[in-house]
Amino acid sequence: MSASARNVKKTYAYLGPAGTFTELALAQLPEAKGSKWVPVTTVADALGEVLAGRAGRAVVPVESSVEGGVSATLDALATTDGLRIFGETLVAVNFNLVVRPGTKLSDVKTIAAHPVAYAQVRGWLAANLPKHAHLLATSNAAAAAELLTSDAAEAAITTPNATDHYAVKVLSKNIADNAHAQTRFIVVGRSGELAKRTGADKTSIVVELPSDRPGALLEMLEQFAARGVNLSRIESRPIGDRLGRYRFNIDAIGHVADAAVAEALKGLHRFSPRIVFLGSYPKADGKQTKHEGNNSNAEFETADAWFKSLLR
Repeated sequence: MSASARNVKKTYAYLGPAGTFTELALAQLPEAKGSKWVPVTTVADALGEVLAGRAGRAVVPVESSVEGGVSATLDALATTDGLRIFGETLVAVNFNLVVRPGTKLSDVKTIAAHPVAYAQVRGWLAANLPKHAHLLATSNAAAAAELLTSDAAEAAITTPNATDHYAVKVLSKNIADNAHAQTRFIVVGRSGELAKRTGADKTSIVVELPSDRPGALLEMLEQFAARGVNLSRIESRPIGDRLGRYRFNIDAIGHVADAAVAEALKGLHRFSPRIVFLGSYPKADGKQTKHEGNNSNAEFETADAWFKSLLR
């Protein structure tokens, strides 16, 4: 492997700027330590760095326990060829109110905040700053950074790690309305060798239904239910060509090397006009995968051997 290829492999693109929750997610990945981190502006930019060969991996948000799926990521994965998910990590989401040094709570009239963050601290703001104005920020980190370059706001809603990068002061910590909120981030690379089966895995796919008719969605779900495969997420997104057409983003518990998951995917392929396989990868929680019913690899192998004996 050439030096330039090794550098690309050790480069991670992430949703920046520095001080975002995505940076916190990247910091949790043992394999990313000592590598080059490249902040970019959008999810599309992060994935584009991977496809262009300038980064080996991209780290992007995919799901919030409060807001649901991240549409920019879901749509990009469904419509962009050549990508695969290799891992995931969970980040606890909370927010701080930060100010320029010397600013008191009574001085705060306008607050800079990303709209998603703002929606998650409304209870605290109503109780503590009921008459404030909201100034839209492009990211959680940008909200803090702009305090140092503009006097349009006296305070900002930002991430716990923003003070690692910007000379702002924390006025109030942990102000999120939901103290247990989390965001799930995925590690995306170019399509290639699968992440190895660990026994605590997840498989992500995108499925389009063949037609808009009664029972079509049920048929899709039955492919998993009949093999004892649990789904941790199913979310619809519009295909976009016309009203009433949807694709389904699905996370199934298990690895494609599990016979139960493999059989479910084969069943889907028989009736779906389009399936996008996004990868099998270790789950962030590390909990072992167990398919319900008689659906272990050993039981599938026994059944297969019995059936082959009939043909003989």
